Amino acid sequence: MSIAAWLVWGFAATIVLTTLLAGSQGLGLTRMNVPYLLGSMLTPRRDRAKIYGFLMHLCVGWLLALIYVGAFHLLHRATWWLGAAIGLIHGTFVLVAGLPALPGLHPRMANPHGGPTVSRQLEPPGFLGLNYGVQTPISVLIAHGIFGALLGALYPIG
Repeated sequence: MSIAAWLVWGFAATIVLTTLLAGSQGLGLTRMNVPYLLGSMLTPRRDRAKIYGFLMHLCVGWLLALIYVGAFHLLHRATWWLGAAIGLIHGTFVLVAGLPALPGLHPRMANPHGGPTVSRQLEPPGFLGLNYGVQTPISVLIAHGIFGALLGALYPIG
């Protein structure tokens, strides 16, 4: 395994993933702001939450790239299409299990069954992130597919 290649290409793919997700919000395709969602778990300060969340997303993406690299080595190949397939599985997991679990982990997110409170005002994403817009699942899947495709295309095997 090439640690240098994982560090470089994992970071690059994570920057692209984060940019695509932010661009989706900026273009109005989704209301989901990933850095704010993650960062507001750590602080109630909106300005700080976006910074902390951005850094958290970069670190988590970098670590998850290691799982992709492990899969490439287990399969003895790294191709854009294999990476994209893993990315679609990853994105599906985020949509089906990760986002719906957030209210149980997030100290400032409302419970989907109990509604908002004074301390929990952030809207829960819901299944597939649909509470943040019907195009949210599409943007999440595309971004994660591209993340994986980049890793598969750029990470050297052998």
